[in-house]
Amino acid sequence: MTLTIIKQRTKNTTKGCVLALFLSLISSVAGFATTITVASLPELQKAIDKAVAGDVILLKDGVYTSTDNIVVKCNGTAAKPIIIAAQTIGAAEITGTGGIVIQKPATYIIVKGFKLSNTANKNEISAGSSFCQFTRNIFECTGEGNYLSIVGNDHQVDYNTFQNKNSLGKFIGVRGTGKQIAERLWIHHNYFHNFSEQTGNGAEAVQFGLSGFSLSSSNSIFEYNLFENCNGEAELLSVKSSAVTVRYNTVRDCKAHITLRHGNFNKVYGNYFINTPGLRIFGDDHVIYSNYFENCNPAINIGNGGAEVADGAPLTSHDRPDRVLIAFNTLVNNKKNIVLNPRTPIGLGAIDITIANNLIQGGNEAALINGPFVNPKWEGNVIYKVKGAGSIPEGGYKTMDPKLVLNATGTYHLEGANPGLNVAGAYPLINVDMDGQGRKQPLQVGADQISKDPVVARILTPELVGYKAK
Repeated sequence: MTLTIIKQRTKNTTKGCVLALFLSLISSVAGFATTITVASLPELQKAIDKAVAGDVILLKDGVYTSTDNIVVKCNGTAAKPIIIAAQTIGAAEITGTGGIVIQKPATYIIVKGFKLSNTANKNEISAGSSFCQFTRNIFECTGEGNYLSIVGNDHQVDYNTFQNKNSLGKFIGVRGTGKQIAERLWIHHNYFHNFSEQTGNGAEAVQFGLSGFSLSSSNSIFEYNLFENCNGEAELLSVKSSAVTVRYNTVRDCKAHITLRHGNFNKVYGNYFINTPGLRIFGDDHVIYSNYFENCNPAINIGNGGAEVADGAPLTSHDRPDRVLIAFNTLVNNKKNIVLNPRTPIGLGAIDITIANNLIQGGNEAALINGPFVNPKWEGNVIYKVKGAGSIPEGGYKTMDPKLVLNATGTYHLEGANPGLNVAGAYPLINVDMDGQGRKQPLQVGADQISKDPVVARILTPELVGYKAK
């Protein structure tokens, strides 16, 4: 269309006029994407303010000190996102008191490749924005507060490195608006490491919501993330909302646990817990399966409820766990395996908990329940070389050698198909194992299922996540 217009308007013009008109149209036609390279933060802001769908804005390598936030309000499209990137990944550093803020009505924005060492609490994906992405960035902010806050819906945060935090706040804090948690987020392949121990509350590596959001559904996925040496406080990933899927993550050498702190209907499966306090559970109707726990203390901590939200207790309560399925997990050489600890004053315990077809090898008692435990269902668990069955009643377990072997990833898997581990009955919710392989009948006890399907998940190492991952 542009060339047709040029021909119609230039029948009686010289070649020089044709060229001038053509260049003018290129620069002025709405939606014509360009690549622009800038060498200062004011130039970067100016380019962002003028950006249209498909534009690529590159900041030259160097260190830039901000005094104001870099504000992004422009709109890309699914086919033509606006890319705001470092010219070389990791080589354009933004320091100072301002961060990168994506604001309403921004859509389809990709922020890529920066090192963000600016003041904490300045990087945000705000309410009213949608379909934006932070990828391949290094977050190493200064002072108290979050490295990145997410408030809007339908965003992606992937292949970033969050590192070296030594103050209160979070690497990532997920919020929402009103009583609704941010929805349909996809947070994956990030590397969270080196969060030094803090004094006081509020130093989770990732906090997914707050108590006021806990009864709202996020329908978000948190997967393939690696946590190492994150010791900010007792909670590592704190889920305080409903309908969040936590899968295929690795937690290694952390003094903090993943906790379902508030909310209901969350799924936790295919995760690897190594030398960490493991998983703690409050709330209702969660599904916990195909997870791997090794050298944890404890592995699975069923919360002793302090109140019952369904009966009107405050949302800030330690909500009694009800109707939680804990099944097909593998626990190896943990100091404590499955526990429900005492609560002072006497807690409400947990109700209608199913603990089925877990494989527990090594360590102390297979389960220690020290509180009210009403109408539990224990079935099909296999124990081997533990101190004893503990609180698992007769009929809820059998003792046999599962023949676990270390594979190339350094985790214990089944040596081969073992008919003694076959499980009778269908479990439609249990559809994948710790390797992300589909589970087919007959299902086998524990997190591993012998399968010829492709392996799509494994214990993670730093080379597989973060801004440098391939």
